[in-house]
Amino acid sequence: MEIDSAPISRCSKEHQKIYQDWFSFADSDGDGRLTGADATKFFSLSNLPRQDLKLVWAIADSKRQGFLGFKEFITAMQLVSLAQAGHALTSDILSSEVDFENLQTPALDGLGALLTKKKRLSNEPEQNGSPQVQSSLAASWFSSSKSAKKVSLSSVTSIVDGLKRLYIQKLKPLETTYQFNDFVSPSLTNSDFDAKPMVMLLGQYSTGKTTFIKHLLRTSYPGAHIGPEPTTDRFVVVMNGPDERSVPGNTIAVQADMPFSGLTTFGSAFLSKFECSQMPHPLLEHITFVDTPGVLSGEKQRTQRSYDFTGVTSWFASKCDLILLLFDPHKLDISDEFKRVIGSLRGHDDKIRVVLNKADQVDTQQLMRVYGALMWSLGKVLNTPEVNRVYIGSFNDKPINEAAAGPLGRELFEKEQDDLLSDLKDIPKKACDRRINEFVKRARAAKIHAYIISHLKKEMPAMMGKAKAQQKLIDNLPDEFAKVQREHHLPAGDFPNVEHFREVLNGYSLDRFEKLKPKMIQSVDDMLGYDIPDLLKNFRNPYD
Repeated sequence: MEIDSAPISRCSKEHQKIYQDWFSFADSDGDGRLTGADATKFFSLSNLPRQDLKLVWAIADSKRQGFLGFKEFITAMQLVSLAQAGHALTSDILSSEVDFENLQTPALDGLGALLTKKKRLSNEPEQNGSPQVQSSLAASWFSSSKSAKKVSLSSVTSIVDGLKRLYIQKLKPLETTYQFNDFVSPSLTNSDFDAKPMVMLLGQYSTGKTTFIKHLLRTSYPGAHIGPEPTTDRFVVVMNGPDERSVPGNTIAVQADMPFSGLTTFGSAFLSKFECSQMPHPLLEHITFVDTPGVLSGEKQRTQRSYDFTGVTSWFASKCDLILLLFDPHKLDISDEFKRVIGSLRGHDDKIRVVLNKADQVDTQQLMRVYGALMWSLGKVLNTPEVNRVYIGSFNDKPINEAAAGPLGRELFEKEQDDLLSDLKDIPKKACDRRINEFVKRARAAKIHAYIISHLKKEMPAMMGKAKAQQKLIDNLPDEFAKVQREHHLPAGDFPNVEHFREVLNGYSLDRFEKLKPKMIQSVDDMLGYDIPDLLKNFRNPYD
């Protein structure tokens, strides 16, 4: 599978050097990010109509980050050149048969004189800004909250940096006060915001999860094991790296530039069953894959796991952009553990896609029956009235078994595979939207958590009988949730799982919790109601 070829690889070295000078000139603050204000000034030199420039920005900033890096700037310049030559700009023009390598640089009125003037005014050579400069500034906010509080929303240069600022200033104080990180999710770090989109594969053993990743990469990856028996015995994160190697879980969990520090809460028993497989690959520059151990059947496997398997899958589900549930036509039964795993995906229904893999192993009539049986099984586990999208195919490097599938089956599998690959290709483009979505979801969860914790604190007696009162509150937790819901007019579906909350609550003294702090709640409400909409408005297409 290929995601749009990088424009920098389809641009001659000579043109790259020219574009580098142009980018340094257009980037007024030298941070390696061309914001909407800088872009509108620079692009106006092309004398293209506003409607064409709007399309140039929309195609170049396909990930909707709110700025153009150097690679996106090259794309924009190539699009300007095409528009000046009379080409119609469309969303799929980058994948068309245009000879980008020999494409002429665009004509920009007066740019030569402006560049000469700038060189004359400055004896020191302009340093090309690197995105890492801004990133390191943003990273310092997490180590020092004081530095984050000094940053105004108008000074950030991307949507993600704006979210980092809002998290440090407004959401993290609420989470810390009411111990949200112990009950729901660990505090976010700089790497959590900057991480590449992730795709997790879940399924029972031998449903083709590892083979699916190999099929997309068109090569194996370090540590990949494939066989009819349960082979993958650990969680493996497949990501881009300078060379091929496997990094142990304990090492990867403490690396500040990796978004896996939250996994330390599952202990060494899990980290010894976790590893990161790195390799240089163009697809992994855009997406990270999470290969999981095959879910086994039987109570023995659940009780003998040395770590909380469903807890780990739930943690990854909250970080992933897409979750693929793989099924085999010969193993449609959903075991107790698999049912618990699917149940742990509650709240992430929009990310779930179902794949009926190895579908060419049965004929057309059997496939029809298998599909019906799969939908019936899923209907009992996924408690939603909507029908889940099921992709049917055979995702491996072998040719489709036409003897079983027949000509109709081959055509069906090819169309289904194209649909799934299209879904995967859209992930990087939707990554920024997903970040915003997850951030808002987290903010609402933190607010409800604060209401619950402060309510339990309020219900505790001032002097005598604290232990008895605490046990009564914990035993009657569903009723307490209902009281909070009625008092603050909150949606019931946003409340946490009662059993999990009770389990964590048992380790705390309710009397030591904080009372409700309306200013903190109001700050988060203002963030959701004003700051985030303003942030999105500031970084929308500058030609809108």
